[in-house]
Amino acid sequence: MPRPRAAAFVLLAALLSVLATACAGGPGGGDGRRAVTLAGSDQLGGAAVYLAQERSLWAAEGLDATVTTLPTGRDALNAVLGGQARFGVVGDLPAVTAALGGRDVRIVADLSRFSDWRLLTRTDRGITGFAALKGRKVGVPQGTNVEYALSRMLGSAQLTAADVTVVNLAPNQVAAALARGDIDAGVTFPSFYEAARTALADRYAEVPFSGYTARTLLVAGPAADDATATAVLRTVLRAQRAAEADPAAARAAVVGQSKGALQPGYVEAFHPRYAYGASLTPELLAQLADEAAWAKATQSLPGPADAPALRERLRPGPLKAADPGAVTLT
Repeated sequence: MPRPRAAAFVLLAALLSVLATACAGGPGGGDGRRAVTLAGSDQLGGAAVYLAQERSLWAAEGLDATVTTLPTGRDALNAVLGGQARFGVVGDLPAVTAALGGRDVRIVADLSRFSDWRLLTRTDRGITGFAALKGRKVGVPQGTNVEYALSRMLGSAQLTAADVTVVNLAPNQVAAALARGDIDAGVTFPSFYEAARTALADRYAEVPFSGYTARTLLVAGPAADDATATAVLRTVLRAQRAAEADPAAARAAVVGQSKGALQPGYVEAFHPRYAYGASLTPELLAQLADEAAWAKATQSLPGPADAPALRERLRPGPLKAADPGAVTLT
């Protein structure tokens, strides 16, 4: 059998190949619809995109959409930057680090917000607060917004990453590493909280944290034009309204589109904890600037981290065309 990392690489390569084929497939179908490719992760933050795919809502805006699920938002962003997808559903931190690295990423909407984080640990480690992490091994998928969540947890106890041993793990590896005792604590995507609870059984412990609001962003690559971005956003907004009208049906659609990546129990429990609604706000810009300052300091990225420079990465035109009231940036 292939090793887990080798198998993950093969899966990712296959998914990117599907995206590349779709991108090269011409302007659209025989009915005149425009072909558009979107890369997303398996998180609830992009639920509207999956609901739009489940209900075939794209055609109303003249789109022939291909939506592909990748393991993380970081992978989805790489697909956009590499030209395998025109649009991506990604976390805030990957978008910020790409901007600091000089990559041509355009943020066209903030799709959802989530702040119900947990530090996962074991009862035999005695970690009941974030100050107790000093000197401990903490697993986290680096390069994702989960890593920034960990930094905020540490900061709440006047600690930094230098005060802990950070172990880079895939999101689905954190629970097993905790169960084996390889790490003392871990932070991962909410979809893996239950796996940790199951793996640890009566040894499971957690420390809640609400001091970081993760944002799921819709980003566009350099080949995406504003007209197509507007059509994508109109479809996403239609899907969000459908989800508000029938949350149970929306959750079922998201589970179906995830093809096993999201379990019904998780979707049922966490879907209500997300705040949905496409927007571009001053609060988003302020948060991106905070994250950029952190990323620049910790990763030595070359780009400017100030708010005016990051404002240039926000492209409000498509969202203004789709829903003028959703853009409150000056």
